[in-house]
Amino acid sequence: MEFASGTIAQGLEDDFCVPKGAFVVGGSILFTRVNLKSSFFLDKCLRAGGVVLFLYCSRFIRVRKIKMVKQLLKKMFPSFGSIPVDILRMIKDQRDIDLQRIIKQRQNLHLNPIAKCGEKCFSQSDEDGITLEIVKRLGIKNGFFAEFGPGDGLENNTLILAASGWNGFWIGGEDLALNLKESEKFSYIKDWVTKENVVKLFKTGAKNIGAKHLDVVSLDLDGNDIYFVEELLSNGCAPKVFIVEYNAKFLPPVRFQIDYDPKHQWQRDDFFGASLCSFDDLFEKFDYSLVCCNAATGANAFFVHNEFMSLFSDVPSDIAEIYVPPNYLLYGRYGHKPSARVVEKILNR
Repeated sequence: MEFASGTIAQGLEDDFCVPKGAFVVGGSILFTRVNLKSSFFLDKCLRAGGVVLFLYCSRFIRVRKIKMVKQLLKKMFPSFGSIPVDILRMIKDQRDIDLQRIIKQRQNLHLNPIAKCGEKCFSQSDEDGITLEIVKRLGIKNGFFAEFGPGDGLENNTLILAASGWNGFWIGGEDLALNLKESEKFSYIKDWVTKENVVKLFKTGAKNIGAKHLDVVSLDLDGNDIYFVEELLSNGCAPKVFIVEYNAKFLPPVRFQIDYDPKHQWQRDDFFGASLCSFDDLFEKFDYSLVCCNAATGANAFFVHNEFMSLFSDVPSDIAEIYVPPNYLLYGRYGHKPSARVVEKILNR
């Protein structure tokens, strides 16, 4: 494998998987798979007297390296005033194509049949497909949902249920990127969640939408999650389905959970939440069983109340066969850009 001499290629070999056949022109140009479109930019760059770094990779590229390429190209094409957009777009698109293939492989190879149902619509990864499969088995068509930690409202675990005609509420500390109308079908409560107020907030949300019971509850607050779940379960919150974010770094049989800290804020490192086994221990005390972890990223675990477990007889009984390790690679683009108007249309019905 050849790389351009000098600092241009320094540090790229480990993270950029360049196909065989890369070659150097003039000691400072790296090309691979040059086609008609890339040849146009090549010709333009050479006539401008620029130094070219052109990467079109057959495997996915890390986002931080895409940023590195942007910085390099800015230095290398000062006369253009901007980076050749098509080059960067091809790099990002190729990464997403390869990531989609990898996710499908992870799903198809997983021992849990429910994990194979994963699909993305509004969720961060493939959680939506799993949620729909579970509620389909439960026979719920127009249920009630609650979500703690819905983000800005454009991407979360329960929007797919709202789009399916469900009523529900969200609770979180973030401003929504939406213009919403309060109604009996949907409610948003903005507040910082703690052990002391989580049950009160839950009851207020349920009252706002006139729900006597909840069918699906999702909780992803990047830290004290297991303590909030315990408070909810201990105080009568008993949905049919509970979705939680687990810390996938800790594979079974490891048990781990951070100490409770009401002021905890995730620092984008591995100090958050609880392991899958720790969550499983807690849910078992309240008659819930683990039925799935999402195969794409290994971020969310799905628990179902034991009274419905006859509908999930095909799910492995060994937690090690349900567990999914961390793979926190996300799409750079999935379909068109999410629109607040779409979510407003769904929630303001």
